Amino acid sequence: MVQEFPRPDLRPYLGKTVTIGIDRPIGYVHRKGDKTLVYPINYGYIPDVLGGDGEELDVFLLGVDHPVDTYTGKVIGIVYRADDVEDKLIMAPEGVSFTAEEMAAAVHFQEKYYDSTVVGG
Repeated sequence: MVQEFPRPDLRPYLGKTVTIGIDRPIGYVHRKGDKTLVYPINYGYIPDVLGGDGEELDVFLLGVDHPVDTYTGKVIGIVYRADDVEDKLIMAPEGVSFTAEEMAAAVHFQEKYYDSTVVGG
């Protein structure tokens, strides 16, 4: 039996400052089957906060152009996935903003595989 996890409402995170761990820094190469995905942005998670897949909540980090291990920034958007069990957050450095279209373009490298919508805060 597959354990299902509740899909959390991510809206309360919009505008909040959080610290994330980075497990896929800029340049990380992810291979899955016959697909290879190179991360053009830092990608991580909020420690001890579970997403809809039962793993730690994933976060795209925009506006930082070098690999980092951890980062504290502001949540500026949400990626809603209609065809997956988890949604994702988007964060940026304090004072840096992106339009929903700019955020969607930045995360397209991964989101092109899903029916996703990006909402800005």
